[in-house]
Amino acid sequence: MSRPEDGGDDPFAPRRNPHLVGHDQAERLLLESWASGRMHHAWLIGGPPGIGKATLAFRMARFVLKQGMTGGGDAGLFGAPPPPVSLAVDTEHPVARRIAAGGHADLLTVQRTWDEKRKRFKRDLPVDEVRRIAPFLRLTSAEGGWRVVVVDGADQMNLSGQNALLKILEEPPARSLILMAADNVGSLLPTIRSRSRKLMLEPLPEATVVSLLGRYAPELDREAQIALARLAEGSIGRALDLHHAGGLDLYRQMLGLLETLPRLDVLAAYGFIDKVLRGNDDAAWSAVTDLLVWWLGRLARTTARGQLPGEVVAGEGPLIARLVEPARRDGGLDRWVEVWENTTRLFARADSANLDRRQVLLNALLSIEAAAA
Repeated sequence: MSRPEDGGDDPFAPRRNPHLVGHDQAERLLLESWASGRMHHAWLIGGPPGIGKATLAFRMARFVLKQGMTGGGDAGLFGAPPPPVSLAVDTEHPVARRIAAGGHADLLTVQRTWDEKRKRFKRDLPVDEVRRIAPFLRLTSAEGGWRVVVVDGADQMNLSGQNALLKILEEPPARSLILMAADNVGSLLPTIRSRSRKLMLEPLPEATVVSLLGRYAPELDREAQIALARLAEGSIGRALDLHHAGGLDLYRQMLGLLETLPRLDVLAAYGFIDKVLRGNDDAAWSAVTDLLVWWLGRLARTTARGQLPGEVVAGEGPLIARLVEPARRDGGLDRWVEVWENTTRLFARADSANLDRRQVLLNALLSIEAAAA
């Protein structure tokens, strides 16, 4: 069985996924850099979570390692073949198969490690993982080509890890390539950013997320696909995480509870919290806290703009209108912004300080009640 770090048995984990949709311009830029013969040694691939950054990094890794095997192309009787027009590598190619299995000698993947006790990835990317890069790149290529490093979650490195990476970027070995995927590029040291070529990816269009859900989660009906795509706001990764956590049902239940505002039904609130925390399910907790923060941000934006957003689920519009209208009349935008900021901080503290989740979620709901009253 595959390790969690390698995507477990998920055929669509980034190291196995041959599909990349919606980032044609980024792929062309990488191809042009390769074809120029002056490939930059470090690429910083940024953008929101779940839009395909790691998938693009592994797609480039497969391409480079395949090119290294063939010397850039198999020259025949009629000379060298034309330059490649895609980064795609057949899934049955030996390079693709070895990368998918996590066993290519010229590829090193650096990422957060799995916490077996908590059954989730650790929050930080350990410095010891980053320190594996330098000795790896100093080795001679096992197949006579390039050595490639994929750093998935580069923004999760602490300062020691970033400094360790910086030393490598300052004096990179020949024929080495470092591909860094980061949700928050700004959290990296300016010196790392300046020594890397930045490639920023944009969120996917809603129609693209719906189409990808049809591929990755064909059991969903069309209505659920559209709703998850709207919740995910351009992130297929977020849409799939929400689907696997039962996020759409949790969102409907959350809205049903918020329908009782401005006087929160406390008994219903306790029932909802019990459902979220049943079985100590981290996925359900993450989904609900993420959705509540997202919904509050949506409420604040609607108050500021005065234009109702499209409904995620039927009946959501009247609830938002009912909460927004009083705030617009009395200049209450700051009130909803403050609730959004406080709730975001509260949930972050709950995860970092291991606070009582039941009390944390109840406090968040009561703060929303106070703002709506």
